[in-house]
Order: sequence, then structure tokens, then C-alpha cells
Amino acid sequence: MSPDARVDPVLLEIVEGSLAAIEKEVETAIGRTARSPMIRDAHDFRAGIHDRRLRKLTGRSYSALVHPVARDYPIDTMNPGDVFFHNDVYLSEGGIGHLPDLCVTVPVFLDGAGGPEVVAFVQAFGHHDDIGGSVPGSMPSHATSVFEEGLMVPPIKLWDRGVRNDAALRIMTRNSRMPDSLAADLDAECSACLMGSRRLAELFTRYGRESVEACFDALIDKTTEVYRREILSKIPDGTYVWEDYAEQDGVDEPRLHTQRITLTMDSSREAPLVLDFTGTSPQARGPINHCGDYAEGNFLKKWLAPILRNLADTPERMAQLDVNEGVVPLIEMRFPPPGTLLTPVFPAPTNARTFVILRLLGVLAGVVAKAVDGRMPADQETIRYTGVYGTDGEGEPYLMREVLGGGSGGRYYADGEDTIHVVPDSRNLPTEFTESRFPLLVERLGLAVDSGGPGRFRGGLGYEKHIRMLRDAHFMSIADRSILACWGVRGGKAGRPFQVTIDPGGPAEREVDALADAEPVKAGEVIRIRTTGGGGWGDPLDRDVEAVLRDVRWRKVSPERARDDYGVVVSGSGGEAGVDEDATARLRDERRAARTGDEPFFDRGPGYARLAGGRTHAEVDVLR
Repeated sequence: MSPDARVDPVLLEIVEGSLAAIEKEVETAIGRTARSPMIRDAHDFRAGIHDRRLRKLTGRSYSALVHPVARDYPIDTMNPGDVFFHNDVYLSEGGIGHLPDLCVTVPVFLDGAGGPEVVAFVQAFGHHDDIGGSVPGSMPSHATSVFEEGLMVPPIKLWDRGVRNDAALRIMTRNSRMPDSLAADLDAECSACLMGSRRLAELFTRYGRESVEACFDALIDKTTEVYRREILSKIPDGTYVWEDYAEQDGVDEPRLHTQRITLTMDSSREAPLVLDFTGTSPQARGPINHCGDYAEGNFLKKWLAPILRNLADTPERMAQLDVNEGVVPLIEMRFPPPGTLLTPVFPAPTNARTFVILRLLGVLAGVVAKAVDGRMPADQETIRYTGVYGTDGEGEPYLMREVLGGGSGGRYYADGEDTIHVVPDSRNLPTEFTESRFPLLVERLGLAVDSGGPGRFRGGLGYEKHIRMLRDAHFMSIADRSILACWGVRGGKAGRPFQVTIDPGGPAEREVDALADAEPVKAGEVIRIRTTGGGGWGDPLDRDVEAVLRDVRWRKVSPERARDDYGVVVSGSGGEAGVDEDATARLRDERRAARTGDEPFFDRGPGYARLAGGRTHAEVDVLR
């Protein structure tokens, strides 16, 4: 009998809602009790609930894996009150990307005939301020070994039968530049997960283990069926190839670090979607590598699958689709041999692995776009780490670091969103908080004008943030897309790349590399940060004139770019701006007549030619 046939639909709704509520309660508790700005204020963390078979049950966000814990501590040896901890990238089965991502796992117990038995797991996984290493923040942009990046901790018991392992905690905090914040964050995460385990045990007690586990099976099976029927069915059978690139690794000169996907869709197979990463570049000397091939790509499947939701029939339906373990059996991943960006060999550095895993989201979107005539969003780059560190007025060291988002790509039905963050509920640091805690002033936080890629549907805008330092300090940055840009699709143009300028307009004006560990900044100087705009979708000359005028009035697009990018002639300024309709019609006609052939399906922006020997497009950009 199938799981669906033996599950009460009302109970299924109760269990599904309870899992979501428990996950949210765990995250709320962490956010309210943590101490570090990265966890408490920026919310760069997430919770996950897994069953005793290590399957992810909740789908609002990705999370780490229970596999490495169960590998080193068999489930039948676990005890009530145990709390497990790990952050070792190479011993995490692919669930941990870099050492600042710390993971806490708590087993859930239910009394059985032979005593307490594990029935599920609650997990918290987040980016912490500092875990040691050669630079504050544990993300050295020029690292050539993981040993430079901080303290590596394989799965250990941080709590044993309710007793905290103070020796292990002391070792970890001793290696951190922010020991108090680290200890407080871990305490918040452990306490929240223990609370979540009690909530989940209550669910089992109330409805019975057999009924609840049948609901788990049904939830996972439902996801499998929905993705097979509503999502993968939109991809025509066939083989499609596309690639994109990271632009530098922090060690060697900027060049194209390729990430390639060959997508094969075969609807007759049990796992109809095959993703082959052959053609991905060798592992980098610098820290942009990602360990993706463990556990047959289990983590990577759940990381990439949300991109496929864009194939849903409507945006409303897309928002309803979560990603749990049900997507895993639908995808087969084929990895190249060890020694590539996705299969690095220990001790290759990994702290900037976002350059690979974020890029893979775009590669998957691009290769699917080739298969479905562009009905996928254009590119986005919505994570980069920026910050400052130094000594405050009382002589105490400080570290202010945040994850600034960027614009998302235009879609076939709408513009991209402005200043989004890929981690659910994460955000920029509040100005009031940073100014009260650190020796700086935030003089501007707004949208970066003209950063969104032009298109029939414009790319979303990135941030523009101005920080004036009140004391001498150092600026740090871990960012991609400062040379390359977020690509446009189906005639849309690339967005503007990431840029940092110190003392703009002043006597010491200078550009800062996107990978920087310790750029000196003098007291009184301004740091201007402009994050990436999303790529555009569709021909900019087809954009509705009133939409262009609205963007000019809202200061999202300048009058100059309205003319140059969209062929729209704007007169006046601000709320009084208007369109010269006759001049606009003539200009658009002239622009169309001047075209020599078909517009490229993908637009990679001018930075691509710089790294590709003058070529404007890659061979895989051709539709065939």
C-alpha cells in the first residue's frame, strides 16, 4: 500500500504544519538569543528537520546534512541529551561549504520497547563571525590551504547526555577572535534545537510513531510526484550544455574558472534529470573550491532544485513548492574525477565557495533556459561578504561584517527584485545597530541606480552603501562578479558588476579589489559599495515606455540610460519627468534598423571579453 493511501489527509496537514511551525520556532529562538551580528541581526542561518533515515523533511530553505553525524556516531549509540557539532568541510559529506558555517544537530527520542529510540533530528546551521584562521572573519581571500581558514572540527559531541563538553567549547572559543559571541551563538543554537526536539517528540507522542512516520513518507513522496509532474515535465527530452564562470580565485590572475553542466532529460528514467559536471575547471589554488560530490551530491541536489521551481505554471504555484528530500531521487549527478572546483582534494581552501555554488544556480538556470526557450530568470549574484575591522575608541577589537544582497534577474513575466538575499529571512545589518556598536557612520543605503540589466523586464537593482569610518580601519571583501556581470537572457542585457571605491571624489580615491583581506581605510574616508544588478530578460526596446518612465521617476534608471539602453527619450526630471513620444519612436526604429542580425540569446556583459581574449560569447551560448 502506498504511503498516501494509509495517511489521514487531515493528519498529514497537521504534521506538515507542525514541522513548519517547529522549524520557525527554532529559528526565532536563535534569532532572539544569539549575540553575533551575523546570526542575530543579519539572520545568516537556518534550521532543518530530518527523519531517522536522514531525509530532509522541511523545505523552506536548504540546510546541512545529518549524514556525517550518523556516520561517526551510529544512531543506536545516541542518547537523550546529546548534541552534536561539526564544521569540517571535508568530513561533512558536502553539507558544510566553509569553516565559518557551524552546524548543531540534536536527535529526537521517543520511548520504545527497548528504551528511548531516535525518531528524527533537529539541526541548526549558520555562518558565524570568526572561527580562527589567518584573518578576522575566517575567510582569507588569498588562502592556498584550508589550514589558513580556521579551526576544523569533525563531528563531536558538544553535549553528552545533557552535560556540556566545556573542554571542546573552550578549544573553539580560544581559536576565535570573537570568543564571547561564538560561545553565546552556540548556546543559542543548542538550546533552540533542544527545544525543537521536545516539540517534535510531542508530535510523535500525540499521534503515534507509525502515523507520523507515514506522514513523513507521504510528504516526501508528494514532493517527488509534484516535481516530476509539474516541473520536470516542462523540460523537453534531450541534452543541453551550458557553462558560466568565476572570475578569480584570489591567488592567480583573474581568468575564467569554468563550471559546466550537461543536462540530459529522459522522462522514461526513474531519475529523469541527469546533471553532468564534466568540463568544470581544475580546482583553484585560491579558496573558491566547493566539495559537492559527497553522498552522490545529496546536498547539491537540494541546493540546486529551487531553481527548477521557476518552471511552475504561475508565480503563485512556484511560491508553494518547497524542496525536501523528495527531489533527491529525481536527479542523478555525475561528477568529474577528484581535483576540480567541485571535487577538490584536501587541503584545498574553500572559504569563498560561494563563487561556485552560487554560480551553479545560474548555470542550471542557463542550461534550462536553452531547453525552454528562455522561460527562466536571468542571472543574479545575491551573496557577497563585506566588512570592516579595527580597534574602537576604548581600545577593543571589533569586526563588522555583513552579507549584502543584490538584484535578481528579470523574468519572462516581471522585473527582477531589488536587493534580495539568497538566504531566507537574511538581511543587511540595521544602520542604527552598526552606528551604535562600531566606529562608523552609514551615510547612504539605497538602490544602485542603473545597476539592473536592461530588458523587456529589467533586472533588479543592487545596493549602494556609503560607510564613513570614524577611526582608521581595514576593509574586507569576498565578492564575485566584479569583472563579469550577471548575464541577460533572450535579448536582455547584463547587469552592472560589483564595485567598491574608497574616498570617492576625494584626493585618495581608489578602487578596491573584490577579494580583499585588509585594505587600509583612514578615519574620515568613505567606503562606497555597489552590489550587482540582476540580468535583464527580453529585448530592452520592447520594454513598456511607461515602465521606463516610472523607473526614471523612481530613480532606478537615469535619463541617460533610459535613452541609451531602452531608446526612451525623457524630458524633465524627478516627478515632472515625461516622455517625448515622437523622439522615442524614431530612436527605437533607428536602433532596430541598425541591428545586423539576431541578438544573442545570452549577454555576458563587457567584462567577459576581457577574460575571454576578446570573445563576446562562449561556444555554448549558441542554441542547438
